[in-house]
Amino acid sequence: MRVLVTGGCGFIGSHFVKRLVSAGDAVVVLDLLTYAGNPVNLAGVPHDFVHGDVADAETVRAAAEGCDAVVNFAAETHVDRSILGGGEFVHTNVAGTQVLLEWVRRAGVRFVQVSTDEVYGDVPQGASSESDPLRPSSPYAASKASADLLVLAYLRTFGIDASITRGSNAYGPFQYPEKLVPLFITNALEGRPLPVYGDGRQRRTWAYVEDQCAAINLVLRNGRAGEIYNVGGDERENLELSRLILDLTGSSPDLVEHVEDRPGHDRRYRVDSSRIESLGWSPAASLEEGLDRTVDWYRERRDWWAPLKAGEAAA
Repeated sequence: MRVLVTGGCGFIGSHFVKRLVSAGDAVVVLDLLTYAGNPVNLAGVPHDFVHGDVADAETVRAAAEGCDAVVNFAAETHVDRSILGGGEFVHTNVAGTQVLLEWVRRAGVRFVQVSTDEVYGDVPQGASSESDPLRPSSPYAASKASADLLVLAYLRTFGIDASITRGSNAYGPFQYPEKLVPLFITNALEGRPLPVYGDGRQRRTWAYVEDQCAAINLVLRNGRAGEIYNVGGDERENLELSRLILDLTGSSPDLVEHVEDRPGHDRRYRVDSSRIESLGWSPAASLEEGLDRTVDWYRERRDWWAPLKAGEAAA
């Protein structure tokens, strides 16, 4: 196939591009190259590149022309940033998705929307299934839920060939060091505090980035139009995750620093992955295995993350 990957210079998107190219697919990457989009993530990977905004219809037309499918990773994703200001999240995550859907509707090509388990909101017990109502808590989650609803509306109204994936927390190499795992790993390597929100008892499910990409690729090729596919992982408390990172980096437990909890912080997420498992997907890496690989990568690639953290500090 020839596939348009929006947000392909970002964390999960760049891993997905590498997976497609290694399988023999041709790839066009559309990316605005905001702070979390980095061309270095695709160094040496053959692809066509279009620099531009996913919410601009003419840019999307130029990038998508001749493509057989579109996979949408383009998104503002950091919850804390969305709390400080949600405008960019609505622009990219909602308006950008609508522009892509208009292209898909006219071109008649396959579309996969990459979403998040955060659209379900807090899950005190059990696991969220794809038919559960959406109760997003943060502006970020609300923007992703809005985009999902747009996809479902275009499915119902226009009959487009589209599926949605809702992934748990992804982690791995090349993740911008504002998210929990890379922030804690790099802070630990520098001997700096690990800022744990509140009591640290919040529970999340974690999936190694290659497992997430395998799931998305499976949905692209074998997913049914109109279906939503949850992609789960290993569930852990944030405090337990922090301790695993400290152990793997050989750092002192005293680096854990409890800070004021963020507004509207959900206590727990968990999704039921049985639908995508019925397509043949299962995670290849346990959390311990994936974190071990990830810590090794950040230990060896200080040249990649140290300038990013220095830039954040200067800003």
